[in-house]
Amino acid sequence: MAGTTNSRHAGPTIPQKRTPLPKLQVFILMIIQFSEPLTALVIYPFIMQLIRDIGITGGDEAKTGYFAGIIESIFFLAECSTVFYFGRASDRYGRRPVLLVGPIGLALSMFGFGFSKRFWMLVLFRCTQGAFNGNIGISKSVMAEISDSTNIAEMYALIPFMWTCGVTIGPFIGGTLANPAIRYPDTLGKIHLLREFPYLLPCATVGTLAFCAFILGFFGLKETLPAAIAKQKKVQQGTETEPLLADRQAVAPADPPSEPPPLRDLFTRPVIISLSNHAFLCFCQMSFDVMIPLVYATPIELGGLGLSPLYIGRIMGFVGFLNVFAQTFWAAKAIRRFGPHRIFITMFSVLPFSFLVYPFLNYFARRAGRVDGNVIALMVLQMSASFVIFPTYGACTQIFLVDAAPTQNSLGGVNGLAQMVSSILRSVSPSLAASLFAASVSHHLLNGNLVYYVLCFITLCGLRATLLLPKKLRSES
Repeated sequence: MAGTTNSRHAGPTIPQKRTPLPKLQVFILMIIQFSEPLTALVIYPFIMQLIRDIGITGGDEAKTGYFAGIIESIFFLAECSTVFYFGRASDRYGRRPVLLVGPIGLALSMFGFGFSKRFWMLVLFRCTQGAFNGNIGISKSVMAEISDSTNIAEMYALIPFMWTCGVTIGPFIGGTLANPAIRYPDTLGKIHLLREFPYLLPCATVGTLAFCAFILGFFGLKETLPAAIAKQKKVQQGTETEPLLADRQAVAPADPPSEPPPLRDLFTRPVIISLSNHAFLCFCQMSFDVMIPLVYATPIELGGLGLSPLYIGRIMGFVGFLNVFAQTFWAAKAIRRFGPHRIFITMFSVLPFSFLVYPFLNYFARRAGRVDGNVIALMVLQMSASFVIFPTYGACTQIFLVDAAPTQNSLGGVNGLAQMVSSILRSVSPSLAASLFAASVSHHLLNGNLVYYVLCFITLCGLRATLLLPKKLRSES
């Protein structure tokens, strides 16, 4: 095919006319990707009450956050432990079978979580959810294999779109459907099962959506790994439905290798550079997301803005709503016009200022005794950074990872490594940023602003790392 990776290895002429995206395949991949933020965040609105209900704290409210934190963080830790192995399995056995394991596993584990009444059961099923989410990186490999250099920007611009939808809808489902017997006594309250298991309904709803993703994938998703397609042709002799790439095999390698390269062969210089930039990006992006509600909710006298959860939710929801449209209509065009390298540099140039805005936010809030026009203007400037972060995180970083993959048969492994890096930092960076903020305020380190200078320094290190990225992709050579 004329894909990003194949074009590098086979060397076909890059088409100038934009290739239409295979809409059905893209839709199925988006639904599968949608399951990750959905299952990860659906429990957030009710997890504190769930911990209280199972009685593990013995009535000690101080312990509630501790046990809830275990449940929340173990998801990403479990995902980290499986992403690489799922990626390698997809390089060996094909994308389709390994990718379909995730949604069905998520469906079963979400139902199990909803039926759990013991802490060890919650941990077990939450860990299972994260483990089955470990195959989410494979969908990015499929996206690379069904696109080419003319439409890959549009393809990867869909990743932040689905993530934004998931992080919005997941908590909404969890908050709306939790404890339905009390919330809706005249209707759902009459169902004994929902009275017995008050958190089953939101978990079952998300589990059903994951199962629907499995059904769609089972009947509609086609194989894209050239080695697996070649095996299918030998066994089936063309009697079954042609795979997605069947009409593009003329430009694929004539005899694609059936075995993925050894792990050590993945750590080439381009892969290491791409993974390093991905690591900096994940850390800075998560820190940016964590610091906004943390600082906005902190009282003015302690270095924050003293906003209520209602206003913080409205601000973040409005920005997320705008981001959905920005990523849909702007991100792909910007990447095509300026290139992923310039977008990367722009993001790491903007982020230091977004962190250094915090002391000025608090300064003006202290002077006015409230959030006034000056504070709001700075908030708008600060939140604007998210419009650069999302396309960089979802599209640009993936373009560099795909381009750095040594061979077509190593794409799943490279994406697995990237997802593993992402999972580690998504589980660690929020705690580090929040703890550093607490220490800065408690001990009045650099007038309570040490956390911002540290985050700014890390972001500048990320900016330095972007200079190692190739200005021109190998697929464009």
